Formats: sequence, structure tokens, C-alpha cells
Amino acid sequence: MESISLIQHLVGYNTVSRDSNLPLIDFIQNYLFDLGVDSRRVLSQDGKKSNLIATIGPQDEGGVVLSGHTDVVPVDGQEWSSDPFVIRRDNGRLYGRGSCDMKGFIGIALSKLPEMKSLKRPIHFALSYDEEVGCLGAPDMIDVISQELPAPLGVIVGEPTSMRAVTGHKGIVALRTTVKGFEAHSSQTHRGVSAVMTAARLVNHLDEVANRLADETPRDNGYEPHATSVHVGVINGGTALNIISGQCQFTWDIRNIPGDDPQRLIENFEKFCADEILPIMRARHSACSINTRVLARCPAFEDASNPILSLVQGLTGNLETSKVAYTAEAGQYQGAGFPTVLCGPGSIDQAHQPDEYLESSEVENGERFIDLLIANLSVDQ
Repeated sequence: MESISLIQHLVGYNTVSRDSNLPLIDFIQNYLFDLGVDSRRVLSQDGKKSNLIATIGPQDEGGVVLSGHTDVVPVDGQEWSSDPFVIRRDNGRLYGRGSCDMKGFIGIALSKLPEMKSLKRPIHFALSYDEEVGCLGAPDMIDVISQELPAPLGVIVGEPTSMRAVTGHKGIVALRTTVKGFEAHSSQTHRGVSAVMTAARLVNHLDEVANRLADETPRDNGYEPHATSVHVGVINGGTALNIISGQCQFTWDIRNIPGDDPQRLIENFEKFCADEILPIMRARHSACSINTRVLARCPAFEDASNPILSLVQGLTGNLETSKVAYTAEAGQYQGAGFPTVLCGPGSIDQAHQPDEYLESSEVENGERFIDLLIANLSVDQ
């Protein structure tokens, strides 16, 4: 199957977000060129990464954007049964980093290019970088789509949804808080200001905020977990057991349900720091500080009725919809005015896992879906 061959090629490129995706973009661009399809890059500011946009079919309105991200999450510290960047086929599964999230969708869609010759309305490919670290690459690409492409019917973001329509996802804000204390010998706790112990108090405060949100949010909103979450993922600080720590950093995120304003939570956190914590710290040393910086921000998405959703439901034959707790680029497309839906092969349960895999049956389902999409766009409206 051409789709599996392409998935193998795509997985073979290590596009962990900390590294460049340009070799993969080169491969896809050459593949498109060989089939007579022009494409254009939308580079990152430093030129080390790139989005890719390509149009197949006439430059007319009413087409469909197929959107996917080319980056993958790291494999560091995970126990894999085989090389994560070489597809291993076993028991009806394709094992490899990104096979499910989401090079499977990209490979399936690209494999159908030869069947797109009779399109009456276009299919636009929109392939992004740095989705996994805060959806950083897509906005510039979406700006180009808005300004330069004929208005599409909508956008299908091919995240792994087991080919079911997803009409909502949470937003995310990623943050880093840096606590600056005052070093002293650990036997003189009355002189020093521990950055680590202060950070621990802040982390505990965020945990209390998360618990309050869970208690106050209705549970029947379709999200699991149901509430806006607050999570601290990494904490680093201190130099030695017998030195009161002078600095500590922790990274955390807010994953907000549509309707919840993450900025309000950030402002409340900063007020807690300014009113409750900093006065105590500065009573011992005036140079103490707490600074929080936003690292990435991506909006929530929710759209339960639009023409692209109706099209996807018609192609899959499944009218059921769902919402997901992870964040994708759908909120960015919706914010730019594009009707959007998430629908792609594979299960999100496999994404980011060691021995990540895509079922061969899901490849077949994805192929069937793209075939039906091509047929729909190949008839006059």
C-alpha cells in the first residue's frame, strides 16, 4: 500500500520538536513536485523549521483544508521495543513515533494525490511545525491561507480521533515561574529565603486552584476531565542540601475548557504571589522576586454546527460527535474564521506513548475517508 510506504518514510524522519523538520519538508515537497504539485514554505523566524502549503485542483472556493502537524514528541526515557523512527509492522499494527500522531494521517492523504486529478473543488494541504510545543508554527501558515487561498468550505484537522468527528478541544497556556530567594547556610533558616520551599507553596496553591475548578465546573459538559486543569510538570531548584536555595523554576500549564479565561487564572496567581508570598520573602531580603512568563498559548475550540462537520459526518456515516481534553490547532483555525472539525485515523490513547502504534484497520478507514472526500469534491455543486 502506498499509504503505508509513505507513513514509513515520514516516521523515518526524526522531527522531535526540538529539532528541525526541514528534511521531512524537503521529502514532502519533492514528492509533491514529482506529481506536478507546487507547494510553498512558510518558514519559522530562524529559518530552521517550516510549514508547507499545497493546493491540488482548481483555485476555487469551496475546497477543503487537510491540516496536520509534522513534529512529534520526544522518546527520551521511554522504553521502546524497537527503533521508534523505523516502522515496525507487527500483528496488524504500525509501530513508530508519530505513526498515530499524526504522520499516519499525512501519509494517507498524500498517498491519494494521484486520485485527485478530477477535483472540481480543491484540497489544500496545510502541514505545520511545533504543534507539540504549543501550536507555535500554525498561526503564520493560517495567515497565508486566509490572505492568499480561495475561501475553503472548512478545515479537517487530522488528529487521531478514530475517524470520529470531534467538535471541541481545550485550550492551553504554558508558563514558567521563576522564584528568586536568598542563599544562606541551611542552619540559618532565619536569614535565608528558600526559593524551593516558596515554589512548593506556589505549586500547592495551584493544586488548590485546580481542585476548586473541578468542584465548581458542571460535569456534563462533554470533556474528560470535565474542568479546566492546572498542572505543574517540571520543577528545578537549589544547589546543595546545606544551602538555602536561591533560585527555583517550575513549568506549568492551564488547559481551559471553552468559556473559561486562562488569563484570569494567571492574573489571580500573580495577585496571590504579590499579596501573599512576596511580602513575606522581602521582609527578609528585598531582592527576592517571583516572575511568571507565558511560553505558549493556544485557544480552545468548540463548534458543534458547521458545513465541514456536516461533510465529515456524511463521509463517515457517523453522526456522533465528541470533545477532547488535549489541544490542537483547530482553535487557531476557528479564530481565523474557518469552520473546523477534528477527524483522523488512530486513537489518542496511543499518542505520545512508548511503542506508539497505528492499527492497519485505521489506515484502511483513513483511506476510505479520503477516497470519499475526493469523490465529493469531484462533482459539480
